[in-house]
Amino acid sequence: MKYKSRRMAGILIIILPAVVYGGVSILSLLISDPTYMQNPLRQDLWRAGHAHAGVLLLLALIALRYVDDANLSKNLKRVVMESIPISAILLPIGFFLSVLEPTATEPNGLIYLAYAGAVILTIGLLILGIGLIRKPK
Repeated sequence: MKYKSRRMAGILIIILPAVVYGGVSILSLLISDPTYMQNPLRQDLWRAGHAHAGVLLLLALIALRYVDDANLSKNLKRVVMESIPISAILLPIGFFLSVLEPTATEPNGLIYLAYAGAVILTIGLLILGIGLIRKPK
């Protein structure tokens, strides 16, 4: 693993406790905030945001193990290294901020951040996959 990949992995590992904190926060809302329990949409989107944050950070760590081996230019490797962690921020933020109000009955316009994150994730994964397939034996 090259230095840039190792440094990014270190940053992502340091960020992972924030996901743990988010899980504890959601647990405390489930236990002690009756308004949270009265809004199924908010529960679902916050649960989805938390799950996506954790899974996408882990996916970013896994992708870092492969990016140095991919047959890609330096710039495309950088796109891969940055796109997956960026999606791990945009997707959950879109879920969380779209129903920030306890009385929200539908997501607001910030839900489109989740779509942007999904597009960025897809681009990064496609580039990495193609780079790995193109790698000669």
